[in-house]
Amino acid sequence: MLETTTADGVQCLRMARTLLGRGRYFTAAYRVAGLMVDSGCAHALPEVLAAVPAGSVRTIVNTHSHEDHVGCNHWLQQRDGATIYAHPLALPVLRDPRLRGPLHLYRQVMWGSPLPAAGRPVPEVLETALGRFRVLPTPGHSPDHVVLFQEERGWVFTGDLFVGGEDRASRQDANGADLIASLERVQALHPTRIYPGSGHMRTNPAAELVRKIEYLKELREAIVRLRSAGRSVGAIRRKLFPKPMVMEALTLADFSGGNLVRAFLKEAGA
Repeated sequence: MLETTTADGVQCLRMARTLLGRGRYFTAAYRVAGLMVDSGCAHALPEVLAAVPAGSVRTIVNTHSHEDHVGCNHWLQQRDGATIYAHPLALPVLRDPRLRGPLHLYRQVMWGSPLPAAGRPVPEVLETALGRFRVLPTPGHSPDHVVLFQEERGWVFTGDLFVGGEDRASRQDANGADLIASLERVQALHPTRIYPGSGHMRTNPAAELVRKIEYLKELREAIVRLRSAGRSVGAIRRKLFPKPMVMEALTLADFSGGNLVRAFLKEAGA
């Protein structure tokens, strides 16, 4: 399924696989002034191609290489001749998505498998009809993550760096120290709007960024304290997240509280 809205020249495409009559685990792409920020998931391809006018995409910037953000790259590039940009670490995966190995079953079911697409290293600045977009490296959710900052309007397209809420799980490639530092970098931009990977745009993001950063810092302190007391990763997870998310079981712990604990232990070397 796909939900699309347009406001102030930004088209939001919020999409998910429909299971039991409901959309599950949404992801989002945005189209603005010939630029697409991410391209969504492969399962939504027919709806994306129908919602995005032919010839309207000149440039795609992938915020990172996870399959729910690059799934329509191949077809938009073929149809519109779009140039695709991403962090250098993401480019090998865009060229050959199999480099990461077979997708976990849940990722195939929820989002689908991307086809190969040719990409280039993203420049520090992109010029569009809407003005200048600065591209900022923001590792944490993944090592290859970037955000886009539209300077004149103060808009930040955050990908999965910020999706809201209190994190209780992560994938294996997350890094807690980098996540906090990258969120603080976005906070220092004093954004007027945030366009996140969830598709829920924020028009007053300052307070939410503060809450998110404070929550993650408190979580880091708790994890390091428990580790110093000799607790195992599993014991820390059970202490801090006593009710595991359903997603942990569905993903066979690929997306889990244990991975989030490990993400904060990386910086401590524990």
